Formats: sequence, structure tokens, C-alpha cells
Amino acid sequence: MDIIAKAGNEEVAYVYVGEFDNDMMVEFVESIQPPIPREEKWVLIISTLFGCPVGCVMCDAGEEFKGILTEEQLLKQIDFLIRERYPDGKVPAPKFKIQFARMGEPAYNPNVLSVLRKLPEIYNIPGFIPSISTIAPSNTSSFFEELLEIKKQLYSNGKFQLQFSIHSTDDRFRDKIIPTKKWSLAQIADYGKRFYQAGDRKITLNFALAKDTPFDPEVLIKHFDPSLFLIKITPINPTYSAQENKLVTHFTSENDKEDPLIHSLKSYGYDVILSIGELEENQIGSNCGQYIKKHLEQEQKIKAYSYPIQKISHD
Repeated sequence: MDIIAKAGNEEVAYVYVGEFDNDMMVEFVESIQPPIPREEKWVLIISTLFGCPVGCVMCDAGEEFKGILTEEQLLKQIDFLIRERYPDGKVPAPKFKIQFARMGEPAYNPNVLSVLRKLPEIYNIPGFIPSISTIAPSNTSSFFEELLEIKKQLYSNGKFQLQFSIHSTDDRFRDKIIPTKKWSLAQIADYGKRFYQAGDRKITLNFALAKDTPFDPEVLIKHFDPSLFLIKITPINPTYSAQENKLVTHFTSENDKEDPLIHSLKSYGYDVILSIGELEENQIGSNCGQYIKKHLEQEQKIKAYSYPIQKISHD
């Protein structure tokens, strides 16, 4: 894999564009969470597909899909990021996350499961916490059954983070946002009950909330036990797709913690995370839904990407 472009800075995040021998390109990220130093928490975000077939209305990676990454291609992203910082493969951070969430729905790629099995053998990563973020597509039950077994064998007692991207409690609206067949809320809840064991992290239900999105805590409490599930609310990041679909984010800053919606969720007993993140990541292009390749191809540029994208040539 050759690195052909990068953007970002040392204090927040870098997003890299890599090219494989088959001329297929992939994007992946390393980031920190200021003011927490890299030595305490370090996050890698890798791609699992070349593009994505789902086409979520806020995501720029969904306009093209050219297949799944091999196990080797998945590991190449991780190895590049780790060896750049830690050539001996020993990551000292007590919290070291690898999120399978940059480009592509991970449940469409069974090679993700092979990588999860191998990573503790390849690197010295005692603080490792893998993170799967998924829409739970239909016809992927075998992936999730094997994922459950891997978690039990290798990542129990809080060493795994599972997130379901839901975005609305209304089924019809959810189908507009995530235009593919997927598990119902009841199916997600049933799997979550089997997945969770004492000592595990709570399973995350993620909502990237746009204004006027149907969201009813009473629907959630019918399905999701607050002792097993937590609610994570994120902004709609400034992507080309969000702009084209006229999506305006409901939450914009940490000050929105006083929003009545959050108080309502807490009244039902849910832990609620309002995850705004570093706004500088929007300028870098490393946030969820952003896609540097899409940005480079657009004639009319949106303002979010203000960091220069360094192109790297190879002889």
C-alpha cells in the first residue's frame, strides 16, 4: 500500500489516503481526544470496504462500491499507523481503540472477523479495545454470530465496543436515512441481550440527529434496557451528502447537554453521551461521513475542509 495523500495535524488527527496494487484507494485515520495525550488514549479508524453500498444520506462514501478489503489490506492500514508511531508494535496507551468505521459497513466483510482474532497476536496492545459500528444489515446473521463468539473468547470484561447506528426511532424515516434492508429495533435489542455479559461495556445506540428527525424515547424504552444499552448522540457532520440532502444538525456544541431531549432520555434511566468531538476534525476531513476523495472530486467545495491535503507521489 502506498500513501498518496494526507491531511491533518499532530494535535488532533491525520486522515490518510492509501492506494493498493489494484489501484483501489482507501482512507483511514489516527486521532487523539484533546486534552488527553496520545500516550493515554489513541484511536485508529480504518476502512473495511472500497466505498459503501448502503448510501446513508449523510455519508459521502456511499456513492460508489468496489468490493471488500482483504485481510491483508485491512491489516496494512493498521500496521502503517502503528509502525509510524511505535516501530516495535508496542502501543503504550491504556486505551487504544481501533474502529472499523471509516468507509464501509463492516458486517459486509467477514475478513474483519479474522483481523479481530489476529490483532492481539501481532502487536503488544494491552489497552486494545476494538470497536464495530454497524447498521446491522439484513442477511448478515453469520457475521454477528461469529462476532459474539470472538467477543466472548478475546474481548470480554469491557474490552469491546459495539455500536448500532440507528439515527431515528421512526421506521419509515430510518429507511430514508439508511436506504437498505436492516434489522428492526426489536432484532437489534434481541441480539444485544445475547451479546452483553456482566462486565461488558454497554452497547451503544448511535443517533446522528438532524433537525426534525423523529425521535421518541418511549419507543426506545420499549425495546432497549438501559442497563444494557446507552444512547450516543452525534452531530450531522458537514458532508457533501448532508448539504445535498439539506440535513441540518440538531446538536452543535457541548452546551446542548441541557436539551430537553437529553433530559428525557436520562429520565428513562439511559446513560447519554453527547459526542460533539473536535470541530477541527471537520476541517481536516477525519470525521464520520467525510470522504477526502469526494472532496477532491467536487468542483464546488464546501467550507468544512480547510486543511491542505498533501499529495504524496511515488516513483
